[in-house]
Amino acid sequence: MLLVADVGNTNVVFALFDDESGADRRPVRARWRIATDPRRTGDEYAVWLLQLLSVEGVTKDSITRIVIGSVVPRAEHNLTVLAEKYFGITPLFAGQGEAGWGFSIDVEQPSSLGADRALNCIAAHALYEGDLIVVDFGTATKFEAIDFTGAYKGGIIAPGINLSLDALVGRTAKLPRIAIRAPDTDSVIGRNTEDQMLIGVYWGYVAMMEGLIAKMRAEIGRPTRVIATGGLAVLFDRHTDIFDEVEADLTIRGLAILADRIAR
Repeated sequence: MLLVADVGNTNVVFALFDDESGADRRPVRARWRIATDPRRTGDEYAVWLLQLLSVEGVTKDSITRIVIGSVVPRAEHNLTVLAEKYFGITPLFAGQGEAGWGFSIDVEQPSSLGADRALNCIAAHALYEGDLIVVDFGTATKFEAIDFTGAYKGGIIAPGINLSLDALVGRTAKLPRIAIRAPDTDSVIGRNTEDQMLIGVYWGYVAMMEGLIAKMRAEIGRPTRVIATGGLAVLFDRHTDIFDEVEADLTIRGLAILADRIAR
């Protein structure tokens, strides 16, 4: 089996795939999420992960390949310890060595493209034809422009909605902390403080996305499909028709596709 790990700034997502061809549409057998902490040791990861594998009826010996995509360099050593000490496998890191990206990165600083963004490009191009825009809701919200050849043409980085809310609450004395959710109505005139905050954050974010995507589509100048991924994609998809597809597992599927390319 193939074990992949998507190491983001907020969470590390581990996912398990059966070791067969067709990673672009292969079902994800299991996925688990843990808060990102660069201080977490390989032994601590193992205590947590081996128990979860056991719940799924998977032995550690059935793991034959491990691929990691990371935007947190300080976490990489401990994940390597996890792979080598407990699975006897030297992990591959996406974008490094034989796990190079394999597509054109047509921007001024190609080396600055984060692993998560590159993996989204790989998966989106494998799943869909033509020009694409990928919107990834993470700690930051990223917009990626991918042309019909699979080349990365550039994108946008915006504060994630939770970062925006943290800044709003943290820099004011009386505004309360609220949970991110879809407003109860389409009204944008709130009748109390909490509703006004939710409207500002939620509908403000929808307007930002729709405006930026419209500008990107106009600049690309060709029909463009918009793919959304990340934990909040479904939440926003309920109140905008800007997304053509929602692919919750885009990043981890990119890791599986990359692993299959290496195995061939």
